[in-house]
Amino acid sequence: MNLDKKKKLRSLKVIISEAIMVLAVIATVAVLAFIVSGYWINSDFKVERQGMLQISSVPTGANVNIDGEESSWLQRTNTSKVLPSGEHTVTLTKDGYDSWSKTINVKEGLLYRLHYPRLFLKERTPEKIFSLSGATIATISSDREAMVLANNTTKWDYLKLNTDEPKSKPLDIAKYFSGVSLADNASTGLFTGEIVDADWDYDDAHVLFRVKSNDSIEWVLIDVNNPEKSINLTKEFSFNFEKIEMIDNSANTLLAIQNGNLHKIDVPSRQISASLVKDVLNFDHYNNEIVFTAKGSENYYIGFFKIGDQPVELTTLDQPAKVVISKFYDEKYITVLQDTKLNVYKKDDFVAFANYDLTFAPEKIKVGHDGEFIIMNTGDKIATLDMEAGLVREWTPDSSHYDWLDNDMIYTVNNSELIAYDYDGFNRRVLAKNVSAHFPAGITENKWLYYVSDDDLMRELITR
Repeated sequence: MNLDKKKKLRSLKVIISEAIMVLAVIATVAVLAFIVSGYWINSDFKVERQGMLQISSVPTGANVNIDGEESSWLQRTNTSKVLPSGEHTVTLTKDGYDSWSKTINVKEGLLYRLHYPRLFLKERTPEKIFSLSGATIATISSDREAMVLANNTTKWDYLKLNTDEPKSKPLDIAKYFSGVSLADNASTGLFTGEIVDADWDYDDAHVLFRVKSNDSIEWVLIDVNNPEKSINLTKEFSFNFEKIEMIDNSANTLLAIQNGNLHKIDVPSRQISASLVKDVLNFDHYNNEIVFTAKGSENYYIGFFKIGDQPVELTTLDQPAKVVISKFYDEKYITVLQDTKLNVYKKDDFVAFANYDLTFAPEKIKVGHDGEFIIMNTGDKIATLDMEAGLVREWTPDSSHYDWLDNDMIYTVNNSELIAYDYDGFNRRVLAKNVSAHFPAGITENKWLYYVSDDDLMRELITR
């Protein structure tokens, strides 16, 4: 064989080899695209379009049962599995723990996340860790790692819960509440106000109290780490605020409504802005992005702005509405509640995303953890919009007085029983008995359950 023939043969081999590699890449991409689009070959070797379930739990490593059968592919939580589209009942179990179960609807080509299931140890021993004798009210931080215990004196307690042995730190509030909330002479050390509401910042460093006394309302921002930096907002600015919210993690920036005018408050400099928007009915924020409803000259409207920018009108309304802004996955949404109508819009272009009809008109609307769900309620009626499932479920807890046990669970106390539910009302469980309904409960560090019984703060280990 001469040299030219050898070169031609070598070239042909290279071409064939590269062609095979290209075809392999194309085939691999095609298979991946096939799988990503939700297609799968079942046990009967038939092609069907499927979805994917991604599931985690607290504690991790729970056994997964799907539709009554142990899964051969998905044996433990904190993993994923391809499933046929349609309804599936997922049950989680683990030795020594109670069980968790829910029926979900997996859609073709889409991922369904279950990241909130929680199992509780069956055998738990309550321990007393702090006496609340004399406390009249308590407020717990958003991450359930700190608590302020108020009483009818000016000496309160600040308690860190995320420690092995929680200890209190004295909190002297005499300088920060006005004579409206204190006895005629603050030196007598009596607190006479009624705490209507208390909100914590995300750093657990500030609590914004709304206090009523003698038909007057005052707003006080307490710095629990440096009480001398606390500020009575009502007294500082001589305004009767209708609503105040902290819009950053460290409570340096507040938004407040006064006589329908929306203002920004800079706490470190003790300065309040001119009116940002007039005739505001309500507002919500996601970091520095603000959405609001207001009364225009002829109708109502929804507006939006970023701190430092001019407000813009998004749409007009024929009647007042409540509005919230949230982020789910990488998309931001604006949800509008108008009487019994619930409409969800994509924030960037304000294009309608989904709409729902409720059987009652909620008074309140609030975004839940990670924007995955939105809670609406009035009295003992709750409607939960599940963004993951794209469904609204209406349900009724055992009592009209309820709160958050952690980021995903709601609890109430009824007949001295502490009852917990998932955010959509499923998986109702009685966690403790002889529980006080006048003090908050919470789960800290995914490990401890706190509640109050007979004026004692109790703690139970719920996860090993």
